[in-house]
Amino acid sequence: MLATTPSGVRKAFRYANDECTRQGGGAVSFAPDTVRKLDLSGDGRDDYIVDFRETVCADREVAYCGTGGCSLDILVTLPNGKIRSVFSDRVRAYEILAGEVARIIRFELHGSYCGGHGNPSCIKEYRITAKPFEFKMPK
Repeated sequence: MLATTPSGVRKAFRYANDECTRQGGGAVSFAPDTVRKLDLSGDGRDDYIVDFRETVCADREVAYCGTGGCSLDILVTLPNGKIRSVFSDRVRAYEILAGEVARIIRFELHGSYCGGHGNPSCIKEYRITAKPFEFKMPK
């Protein structure tokens, strides 16, 4: 699978391997659906969601997931064919909402992103474009 994956997506896989090593873990195994390829930005080009929810780092069960969710990367393909990471953080869950052009993703985040605590979760939505974004916790 990785041999046919764009270099920008392979970079996310390198992160997973490096993170496992950093935490003193062993071999990394990826689920078959770790990468989703679909047009998120509405421009007709393939974009990618790399979800580490089912990724296993031997001897380190929490390398990619914790109370804030699991590591998730969203990468979009630019007009020149390069891949840009537009989102990289932990999310509890996500849902891609139907859309005619750019897709909106509904994110389920740790409750602190809405000024609360761990539960209930905080729900945020974002329309995917080529512009990087992040969610910030209120001060």
